[in-house]
Amino acid sequence: MNLILIGYRGTGKSTVARLLAERLGWSWVDSDAEIERETRLTIAEIFAQHGEAGFREGEASMVAWLLEDDNRVVALGGGAVLREKTRQIMAAAGKVVWLRATAETIHQRLSADPGTVTGRPNLTASGGMPEIRDLLQRRQAIYQQCADLEVDTDNKDPAAVAAEILSWMEPQKLRDSEQKQ
Repeated sequence: MNLILIGYRGTGKSTVARLLAERLGWSWVDSDAEIERETRLTIAEIFAQHGEAGFREGEASMVAWLLEDDNRVVALGGGAVLREKTRQIMAAAGKVVWLRATAETIHQRLSADPGTVTGRPNLTASGGMPEIRDLLQRRQAIYQQCADLEVDTDNKDPAAVAAEILSWMEPQKLRDSEQKQ
């Protein structure tokens, strides 16, 4: 079983993934960071060279590869859930946790992160707060459909978010082990 973190960028997926992996004794990986490592390009550069469709194709392959192993916490890019095939792979590979935050919180977090400004492309012509609101609204149903658990990250530090997920996981792991017997 894996633990897969989904949600819009800036919701804390990478930080929480690292904390969860430390506490579980599992490995962890950020799919966007892995894509950048493999391609030696930023996500923005991949979008510029191959467009969103080209990026999503490579992203789907990367996610499938990352979820082949067990006992891994995987932080997915915000749009990874857009492909049906990826959603099917996620559902078969483990438990999916949707990290949520308000558009205002996300905007504040992204504005404070220089790496986001230079390494991540705008996904709509408007960018900024209008883009965040638009994409959150468009993706909400997909995130909900995928999620085994939803965790609000507004006004919570990453350790509190990780603790909430871990407390939910204990009964999940027990049920899973009982079903295998």
